[in-house]
Amino acid sequence: GARPAVVSRGYGRRSTGVRVVADGRSVLLAPRDAGDEPFLLARRLPGVPVVVGANRYAAACLAVSRFGASAVVLDDGFQNRSLVKDLEIVLVRAENPWGNGRLFPAGPLREPVDALARAHLIVVSGAAGPDAVASVAAVAARHAPGVPVLAAEHEPVECWEARRLTPEPARALTGKRLLGFAGIAWPDDFRRTLEALGVDLAGFAAFPDHCWYGRGDLDRLAARAVAAGAEGLVTTEKDWVRLSSLPPSRLPLWALGVRFVLRAGADLWRAALARPRR
Repeated sequence: GARPAVVSRGYGRRSTGVRVVADGRSVLLAPRDAGDEPFLLARRLPGVPVVVGANRYAAACLAVSRFGASAVVLDDGFQNRSLVKDLEIVLVRAENPWGNGRLFPAGPLREPVDALARAHLIVVSGAAGPDAVASVAAVAARHAPGVPVLAAEHEPVECWEARRLTPEPARALTGKRLLGFAGIAWPDDFRRTLEALGVDLAGFAAFPDHCWYGRGDLDRLAARAVAAGAEGLVTTEKDWVRLSSLPPSRLPLWALGVRFVLRAGADLWRAALARPRR
């Protein structure tokens, strides 16, 4: 089989240059030096090297030369043109996928919609019901005829309390009165996940994406939780990475881990992965 490695820019990291986050045996960098997402990937993918670098070409070359990678997965790499890619996968949000149709900073798009023509797979993420998938598929048919459109969503898998770090089924949070918070691109998605899981939300706080928390942030969240009658706090696994080096909160702090699950088109996914490479 393939020997994979993950290459990421490492947005928001403190380190510079090309760095090895994980060598396939252990995680070598702290979250702040790795970046939150590469650190999370390294933690979630034991045995897989993870390399960060603004120069993706140099990072990919290191992954191949040092670790013998035969398949390099670029995290957030659709806009990167420094490497010739055999498979391009584009994720599109089910909710308001194209925004106002304008490019950043005037709108949410990083490229015009017709850039979908470069994709080999389009995955509709979020609460992707039939109507949402059909809507994206109609746009894809105009701009990227023949490109398969799949549906996927985040599914809660496990949770753990920060002081114990013992994984439990996600349903262990059901019925708990907790204050939720998240510093991710779409914090409302996490709030809805908690509600669907049956968490009794005492409130919810949204922080900027990739926010590195300070002790004061945790103290203020704990005070707000106590005032609302909550028994603890709950956040995403990615947020937990960014606050794991802080002293423990005075209230229990739960992290929720999720996995990305295909709901439709698994056969198309397997076919795309099996297609001949250059």
